[in-house]
Amino acid sequence: MKGQEKNQENTRSLSEVNQSVAVPESASFWRTLKAFIGPGALVAVGYMDPGNWITSVVGGASYKYLLLSVVLISSLMAMQLQQMAGKLGIVTRQDLAQATANHLPKWLRYILFVVIELALMATDLAEVIGSGIALHLLFGWPLMISVFITILDVFILLSLMKLGFRKIEAVVSTLIITILLIFLYLTLISQPSISGILKGFLPSASIFDLHQTGDNSKLTLALGIIGATVMPHNLYLHSSISQTRRVDYENPDSVRQAVRFMTWDSNIQLSLAFIVNSLLLILGAALFYGHASQISAFAQMYNALADPSIAGSVASGFLSTLFAVALLASGQNSTITGTLTGQIVMEGFIHLRLPQWFIRLVTRLLALLPVILATLIWGGKEKVLAQLIVYSQVFLSLALPFSIFPLIYFTSSKKLMGQHRNARWNTILAYGVALVLTLLNIKLIIDLL
Repeated sequence: MKGQEKNQENTRSLSEVNQSVAVPESASFWRTLKAFIGPGALVAVGYMDPGNWITSVVGGASYKYLLLSVVLISSLMAMQLQQMAGKLGIVTRQDLAQATANHLPKWLRYILFVVIELALMATDLAEVIGSGIALHLLFGWPLMISVFITILDVFILLSLMKLGFRKIEAVVSTLIITILLIFLYLTLISQPSISGILKGFLPSASIFDLHQTGDNSKLTLALGIIGATVMPHNLYLHSSISQTRRVDYENPDSVRQAVRFMTWDSNIQLSLAFIVNSLLLILGAALFYGHASQISAFAQMYNALADPSIAGSVASGFLSTLFAVALLASGQNSTITGTLTGQIVMEGFIHLRLPQWFIRLVTRLLALLPVILATLIWGGKEKVLAQLIVYSQVFLSLALPFSIFPLIYFTSSKKLMGQHRNARWNTILAYGVALVLTLLNIKLIIDLL
């Protein structure tokens, strides 16, 4: 019996922090919520990483406030899917990778493993380029040296893990607030159109213009925003870190409470991510509309904020510095969650337990390969690297259905979820979302070809 318990312990997702955070019993709503707040912050990070910046800001600069409706719909989709992911982890005590390995055919498991690994590389690519460019802008270091310095962030996570999971949550939350305040300030001084913003949140059929193609077509940018907002790797991450709270599985009320407060945590944090993503697009519309070709890269955005001919009377070097600080904070935040997800995917899909530093180093080196190739072919131009980010986000949108369909399938199963399975309307809605995304992605591939 003891051996069986030990084996179960070893197979728990992120076993070093699983069930490590105590939750007060019979406490008030706010005290209980305080104990559960945290995992949602790590999930929200993926919704405001450097990959969002290019697509959202260029979306605003190209079509003003039109694509705000895409940001809103993407955020609502994210809330629905992340709630399912967190619930899967709490109820089944398996993350999405483990559930896939345990309940789907082996051939399908390996296909999904390859897709999510490629998605992790695409996510890490945006973090590498974003953090590298931020260091380049802030300190003037050569761009490629700055990109290679990002390898050192492996040791940042390893140090944080030794301090406990709550410390990681605190660091991530602090960086999120920093990003939020910076973009709130930048947006306020840009004096956006309130009526334009409100109108932009209403969906428009013109987004699906079939006669428009190219890198900055409405549909390409819309799918880029979706890919940058609803992140495939976040579903795996949330299904794991939702298990960090201590739950009494002998008591059904304790499980229900955990699911309820996980949902509160997730929705609160994703609401903050929605605000940040909206601010990014609004900033692009208010300051850079008509200058989309001049701000299609981070350095161009940085310089534009100090250029009166583009940013107008608000232009200043101080705004540029704030932008670079937010970019660095975003990249470092995403580094933390990317490392954790790499471990979750590796252990869950193929039951391979490797040191965190090794997983992180391999993932980071793989993400550097496209950057190195771009440097050898095009000379490492910052605009080329920014275009790599845009296409990495489009790939994430293409990879998204491969994570959504298994998630919906598992959380709709009475055998796996019992009384916590999805309501019928929720399942139908989720499958509808996944199907629409898949059809849009097919159209995107045809357009790109």
